[in-house]
Amino acid sequence: MDKWCCTEVANLQLKGLSKIYGGATVVKDVSLVIDKGEFITLLGPSGSGKTTTLMMIAGFVPPSSGDVLINNESVIAKPVHKRNIGVVFQHYSLFPHMTLFDNIAFPLKMRKINPEEIHTRVHSALELVKLSGFEHRLPKQLSGGQQQRVALARALVFNPPILLMDEPLGALDKNLREAMQLEIKDIQKKLQITTIYVTHDQSEALTLSDRIVVMNSGGIEQIGSPEDLYECPANRFVANFIGESNFLLARIDTVTSTFIDVVSEEGLRFKVSAESRAAIGDRVCIVLRPERIAFFTDGEQKEGRNYVEGTVDEEIYLGEIHRYRVRISATQTLSMKISNRAEGERWRRGDRVTVNWKWGDGKVI
Repeated sequence: MDKWCCTEVANLQLKGLSKIYGGATVVKDVSLVIDKGEFITLLGPSGSGKTTTLMMIAGFVPPSSGDVLINNESVIAKPVHKRNIGVVFQHYSLFPHMTLFDNIAFPLKMRKINPEEIHTRVHSALELVKLSGFEHRLPKQLSGGQQQRVALARALVFNPPILLMDEPLGALDKNLREAMQLEIKDIQKKLQITTIYVTHDQSEALTLSDRIVVMNSGGIEQIGSPEDLYECPANRFVANFIGESNFLLARIDTVTSTFIDVVSEEGLRFKVSAESRAAIGDRVCIVLRPERIAFFTDGEQKEGRNYVEGTVDEEIYLGEIHRYRVRISATQTLSMKISNRAEGERWRRGDRVTVNWKWGDGKVI
């Protein structure tokens, strides 16, 4: 690790953080503990309160109630510049008349760092973001991705204990955004800086995060690792927001030690694993991911799987996958994602098919 960067990595704690604007609560009672060196993403739709939460951590927005603690010390009364937090915004906010060197050096000059140290830190920061040799260029001479790297270097150059990033890749095209995700992840892991990242992009959150905080209507719906949230969503909102899902409304008919037998509203009977605490007679929602469903073609049934007949309503070629929509009743369709293999059979609209999935792939919420 470079000596200049992130020598005082901090933990962060939010206690009952709330914000009210004109009688409307936009963040309500958010509590969260973030460990040193952890990469946390606040994920949610527009208006979920994620950016307002980030701005309260940074000090740009005063909370209506609650507290923000860095290394167990409250910073709620400290102004922005005394919290010593690095911030990267979606809009790079670079000074157009300054060279890259001067843009990155700006926070160091404001802290009255000596010129020799400034020179060392700026060049180390440029090397970190792979822009060595660009120090005399102006922002207008750079691509969008390069400008975002400069903004990141400027946020890191003064040794912040915490880095906040608010939709930093939102202005980039898809391929560049995906490349920058990997670069940000690489830099964060190299420096082990505590990072809080805001996005509405589920793929971005899954790629970058140690843990994801799913927010909705100002509150927290679920906190967990990317795998936890994808495999075991706490409710329908999380299942719908993290990845794609099929939802089957059903009633619990039988409960055993190994499986739960359910009957859908359309009268279809199938099994889910016995992980749920649901009881006989309970009405539940079953979450089933599209990639967990397969076409049955080999004529040999296997234990531990559900089999349902249906008709292909839609087939779309998407390069690496085929997307299918299969109607299994008058009111229920299943979305499927099938890997595109040269030897694989391709189904067409109107084909009668049998689809199947493992008992354990249907999750009760």
